[in-house]
Amino acid sequence: MTLHSDPTLEQAALALAERQPLLRARDLATHGLPTVVLSRLVAAGRLERVARGVYSLPGRALSEHRSLAEAALRVPRGVVCLLSALRVHGIGTQAPFEVWMAIPHHSPTPRLDQPALRVVRMSGAALTEGVDLVDIDGVQVPIFNAAKTVADCFKYRNKIGLDVALEALRDGWSQRKLSMDALWHYATVNRVANVMRPYLESVIA
Repeated sequence: MTLHSDPTLEQAALALAERQPLLRARDLATHGLPTVVLSRLVAAGRLERVARGVYSLPGRALSEHRSLAEAALRVPRGVVCLLSALRVHGIGTQAPFEVWMAIPHHSPTPRLDQPALRVVRMSGAALTEGVDLVDIDGVQVPIFNAAKTVADCFKYRNKIGLDVALEALRDGWSQRKLSMDALWHYATVNRVANVMRPYLESVIA
């Protein structure tokens, strides 16, 4: 029997897909499995390609945030931010169809067919502080925490609208997902403390 049609390799790949809802070729390579097994399983209808280089079991129930996991796999240095991060934190009413992702200033713009990506460039502490790892469909996705996300909304208010930033601040505060200390800290990191000060004072008034 040839390597390409070895059922034990296919079973091993499917077992891996059971444990990892989103599977990449490199995951097979890490386990010593030939990546050609993926195309055989797709052809046989036992796996489906959900994005370029990303596979899953057919009909598998995946979370509403699956596109964030796909983007994290495809853009390893990216951090989910702004409207996409608000959605994860359950703050505000935004429902973006694109994945908003922060990447380092000098990184090339990722070229993804799917999911649709909206890139924001950050550097230094603005990119590295306030990052949480959130498990989405078995993928550790870097996402800015709630307070950092609200501060980012004010910093990038020209991109998303001041009304969105204000809604995020008020809703996050009313849900007790934000602390004033954290908001001040990230406002300082983002150099928007003067911009945010009157709005922060208004929510605690």
